[in-house]
Amino acid sequence: FTVPTRFTTVFEMELSYVAVLVSFGIAALVAGVFLGAGVLIRPRRVSEVKGQAFECGNPSSGPAWGRFSVKFYLTAILFILFDVEVVFLYPWAIMFRSLGLFGFFEMALFVLVLTLGFVYVWRKGALEWD
Repeated sequence: FTVPTRFTTVFEMELSYVAVLVSFGIAALVAGVFLGAGVLIRPRRVSEVKGQAFECGNPSSGPAWGRFSVKFYLTAILFILFDVEVVFLYPWAIMFRSLGLFGFFEMALFVLVLTLGFVYVWRKGALEWD
């Protein structure tokens, strides 16, 4: 008794999805066990101290809706910008030998533009923290 090829490929394809479904099932089971354990073993007595805001073991130092300086956001955005740009160096380093001299000069130009941007931001004082 042989199974036709068409059914074999469909069956194998459906069988490959079983592993994904089993993974989802295990993940759901683990999440359910953790949530259930939290409900069962948590403390149930409410007190004023337990209801207060907690900041790394320190007493609260002001309202939760305090304003941050624009310098904080500018520094964060610049970090992300330069971090993402540096990620482009990894594929270049892997393909360095096959790219040859052309790849070297292209990356040198890229690093030069990145360095000029960094110098510009530095000169404007965006990296200074008051």
